[in-house]
Amino acid sequence: MAGIFSYGVYIPLWRLSRDTIAAAWGRHSFGGERSVANHDEDTVTMAVEAVFDCLVGTDRDSVDGLYFASTTEPFQEKQCSALVAAASDLKSESITADHSNSLRAGTIALRAALDAVNSGSAQSIVVTASDCRLAYPRSDYEQSFGDAAVAVLVSNLGKPIVTVEASYSISNEMYDVWRLDKDIYVQSWEDRFIIEHGYTENTYKAISGLMKKQNLSAEAISKVVLYASSVRAQQQLARRLGFDPKTQLQDLLIGNLGICGCAHALLMLVAALEEAKTGDRLLLASYGDGSDAFLLQVTGEVDKIKQGRRGVKGSLASKKSLPSYERYLSYRGLLEPQPGEPFRLFPSASVSWRERNSSIRLHGSKCKSCGLITFPIQRVCYKCQAKDNYEEVRLSDKKGRVFTFSLDNLAGRGDDPVIPQIIVESELENARIYSMMTDCDTSEVKIGMPVEMTFRRIYEGAGMYNYFWKCRPLR
Repeated sequence: MAGIFSYGVYIPLWRLSRDTIAAAWGRHSFGGERSVANHDEDTVTMAVEAVFDCLVGTDRDSVDGLYFASTTEPFQEKQCSALVAAASDLKSESITADHSNSLRAGTIALRAALDAVNSGSAQSIVVTASDCRLAYPRSDYEQSFGDAAVAVLVSNLGKPIVTVEASYSISNEMYDVWRLDKDIYVQSWEDRFIIEHGYTENTYKAISGLMKKQNLSAEAISKVVLYASSVRAQQQLARRLGFDPKTQLQDLLIGNLGICGCAHALLMLVAALEEAKTGDRLLLASYGDGSDAFLLQVTGEVDKIKQGRRGVKGSLASKKSLPSYERYLSYRGLLEPQPGEPFRLFPSASVSWRERNSSIRLHGSKCKSCGLITFPIQRVCYKCQAKDNYEEVRLSDKKGRVFTFSLDNLAGRGDDPVIPQIIVESELENARIYSMMTDCDTSEVKIGMPVEMTFRRIYEGAGMYNYFWKCRPLR
């Protein structure tokens, strides 16, 4: 029987105070702060981070597939799940699928993974949901949205941390929150209509249908993981269903994170699991063009998984404040900064394909004759001159330190004018990797500084988004 075996979370380093947003427009602040993806991040790069957090201690060859869910994926006629799977260094024989166009996409992908594992077509699938939605400037959504990604491992190999006892789904066609294929910003109808006839009506049907199906009362549930667009809507629905908001309702995370699109329901589930005890019964519900509800049982394995992962708690604690609202607009491409020195290389699909193991998977070559590890992959070992006698090794999940660096004052943008160019000495046999540094204060960069690798978008050209690995200070 399929269950959830692991989880991972990625919340960007940067936070923007809602007071700062409100001050820019002379309007009321909701209070708290929201997460903001850096200018070199998108839903693909955030998903990779969440998958890495999820697969700590897991043999990646045991993973049979990856499902990617997002309403803000960077590609249309190109599979994002294949890119995330490659950057996560999963085997090429992986099943990959994209789930999109609904705020329910994360739980739709979860249901699909459970069905695939239960049917026997796969034994382990990673489900990752990631969103970075744009709201109209000055709108309520601009304050309430957040950027984040989450991943869960669905498997039948061993003992799960959560078993899935039952599920129930409702489909609903209505215009409540949407984007046309030509839209940049999220559109919505009148808020009262959305809450009453969209969110409350459909989520109530899904949860009450599941409870009736399982012959359960509200008192049988330890924690209700209830997605909503606001605390008020969440608490009103909880009371209507007979739950106690003070003791049974999982925190919405809106105050210090924001509502993170199709990733949010699963983010709340991870937050609940971080506090869960053996035997707890959880009810998970999402909303978007209908509702999905799941009845979950926490097992004794949950305590073993809490160590070694950043999760929601660690990600929320690791943060820096954006200095201005204008910086946020720049990061989202709504305000164009002074461009930096342009890249001189013309992107090539064929070169990108040939070098994908070095540039996307961050593989180095380890000489079988002398053991030297080099990056990028080299056919000829520059130590012993052995030719084509190497094995590929993964460097992306290894920490390191700054071996040497320079501060480039020409390559940066108007909002990030100085780019640290770094030689990283990896903890894996001191292999050296050239990379740029991101998410940093350039005045604090120094030799010996501990760093970790992070998958980022580096530039756009020839109609392509180009990705590579950067380093960042340890979070």
